[in-house]
Amino acid sequence: MSPSPATTGVRAATAPVPDGRTVVRALVALKLRLLRNGLRRSRGRAAVYVIGALLGLLFAAAVALAMALLNGHAGAGDAGVMLVGVLTIGWAALPLFLFSSDESADPTRLTMLPLRPAPLLRGSVLAALIGPGPLVSLVLVTGAALSGADGAASAVAALIGVPLAVLCLVTLSRSVAAGNARLLSSRRGKDFAIFGGLLFALLIQVANVGSQSVFGKPGDHGLDLSPLAPIASVVRWVPPVSAVDAARTAGEGRYGLALLQLAGTAALLVLLLRWWRASLQQLMVTADASTLEVARGVQSSRGWGFLPAGRAGAVMQRHLRYAWREPRAKAAVFTSIGMTLVVCVLSVVQGWSTVYLIAATGLFLGLQMLNLFGMDGSAFWMVAATLLTPADARAELRGRAYAVLSYALPVTTVLGVGLAAVTGDWAGLAPALGTAFTLLGCGLAVGAVLSVLAPYTMPSDSNPMRNAAPGQGGLVMLNSFGSMFGAALLAAPVGGYLGWALVTDGPAWPVLLLGPLYGALVAVLGVRLAAGRLLERIPEILAKTVER
Repeated sequence: MSPSPATTGVRAATAPVPDGRTVVRALVALKLRLLRNGLRRSRGRAAVYVIGALLGLLFAAAVALAMALLNGHAGAGDAGVMLVGVLTIGWAALPLFLFSSDESADPTRLTMLPLRPAPLLRGSVLAALIGPGPLVSLVLVTGAALSGADGAASAVAALIGVPLAVLCLVTLSRSVAAGNARLLSSRRGKDFAIFGGLLFALLIQVANVGSQSVFGKPGDHGLDLSPLAPIASVVRWVPPVSAVDAARTAGEGRYGLALLQLAGTAALLVLLLRWWRASLQQLMVTADASTLEVARGVQSSRGWGFLPAGRAGAVMQRHLRYAWREPRAKAAVFTSIGMTLVVCVLSVVQGWSTVYLIAATGLFLGLQMLNLFGMDGSAFWMVAATLLTPADARAELRGRAYAVLSYALPVTTVLGVGLAAVTGDWAGLAPALGTAFTLLGCGLAVGAVLSVLAPYTMPSDSNPMRNAAPGQGGLVMLNSFGSMFGAALLAAPVGGYLGWALVTDGPAWPVLLLGPLYGALVAVLGVRLAAGRLLERIPEILAKTVER
């Protein structure tokens, strides 16, 4: 006789709750399965993952070996301290860049499960230690500890401090992710990721310049680590760096101080674990406020007053809203600006800056006309339903080009004036801006044509770090490099005149007049050419831009 539904419900309600060990094993098994399933999606992805992990380990091993060879050199301990300090900053910022792409880092995926915070925390800690990231960090931290070690006491301190530091680094990253889970998964969190990525790229260049001042440029003799001493004297007392520096302190015979450094890191680990547990508990019992709030006001459906009338103005307004609200569109815009800023700052610091670098801004911002309909995704069918005549197609593309110009022109001008002020080359500002506007107009033309002839699918998860769906890499490369090379080729007449003027000391200022006019002419022709093919290619664009 089969049990009745009521009996089944009673048994389910009174079933024993899984113990902590079962939950921990399940979470670890889940992490392993996520890694395995991610590699099984495609052989290319598995190959990239394995090769990347091996290269990361080889790089970490090389750095650790170099740190170990520094042992006995003046300032070697300071170098180890700075290495762990950089690792700490990296692990703390890791959720900002990888939160959307790492399923195991998002605790909100477990909020609907009946799990107690304590076993959930233990399982999450063990699962977080699985992967190439913690292993690479373990190798680097070991090398940092060896740089200042001396004697058996240092070995004992390192055996305690290195695992403690690595555990603290991983816990720091996951605590930050759990404490800011709902923010990082929101649109505003993705915006933070965009600006954080630009800042990270700028900091890499600053660190590159700083490392040259410390380690010297190619051809210099000797290794001077003394500039690290003032910063390292402060950083070595900051947990978890202090746990690694305890090996050096113990080797110098200051055992009490070494114990204090280890205790400081252990105390930080306890605090991070408590924060992580409290964040998990809050996520599991508190509703997401963003789902409870009423809209703070619906924007007016009327167009903005400064936009052109008709369809072009409406399209321009829609495209500008995409550029501000859509994380991937915002990432593309600010990445283009950020790339120019990084190059300009690096050139100024290293002493080879020129005002003509502003031409790169026009080239990069012209890329914003690429894959116009891929950003629309499945919503493009609504746009396609209104494209009835060639005039509609021209207005659609013209409005999107106006939107790009609305922020590309002022950004290019401001950056050009800034470069001229820094370099003092005010005479070169006019031809430099003319060249940049030429490349911008040519980029708009090529982008419009490629948007119609070679569209590709954008991922539907709104991750700003992903600009194409799987299998679209070839089309992305075609669009990006085709647009840059095409724009440079089309701008050759203006560039040729500028080159002649600079070589023969002829007048270069006419480029400021010829460049925008030529760029506008090429852009108009490109838009008209693309509009002529848009109507007939709507079915193919729909098939290629909608993710299945």
